[in-house]
Amino acid sequence: MNARDTQPAPHVRRWRLVRWIAIAVVVVAIGVGSIFGSQLGEDPTLVDSPLIGKPAPTATMPNLEGEGSLSLADLHGQVVVVNFWASWCVACREEHAALVSAANNYREASAVFVGVNYQDQRGSAIAFLDEMGRGDPSAYRYVTDPDSRIALDFGVFGVPETFFLDRTGTVVAKITGPVTYPLLSGTLDAILAGHTPRSHTEGPVQPAPRQ
Repeated sequence: MNARDTQPAPHVRRWRLVRWIAIAVVVVAIGVGSIFGSQLGEDPTLVDSPLIGKPAPTATMPNLEGEGSLSLADLHGQVVVVNFWASWCVACREEHAALVSAANNYREASAVFVGVNYQDQRGSAIAFLDEMGRGDPSAYRYVTDPDSRIALDFGVFGVPETFFLDRTGTVVAKITGPVTYPLLSGTLDAILAGHTPRSHTEGPVQPAPRQ
């Protein structure tokens, strides 16, 4: 038997060639897709805040209701939860009850919540709280953010976004998207125990509507 007799028929060789070309195309497509999926499709909200491990901004924020103002520097010595929210934000309605419950339940542990109203109308924000409820005034402060100064300092992309500060005023964790009570309590328990919690992405945030 000579070498020519052992070669597959021409139609078999063509079929094998087509099969290997098809496999190569699939492999290349998967590789390119993974690159584009990880780069071009990347959501900026998935990136941890560059503030993690750094002191929180301390600009003064006017109270949403009544006179007076608040600086986060005034809260050093307590664990602070800073939640950026707005009345036009759908996810803010979803998370509001969890925030109020956590604020009330962790008051005895020297935790305080600060709700920063983001690119909103004062009247609309107050109407939101009238409808949804407020946390205990000793545990939950609601403030405004004129010109979005604090939001810019925190690098806020949209709402809701929630930041956690330890007793020294250092940003130690961030939650992007709506929070849940188990996530809030787990993060607070870790901070109160002296541990460093993980940041989480719970869903997309909603940018401010165009004026």
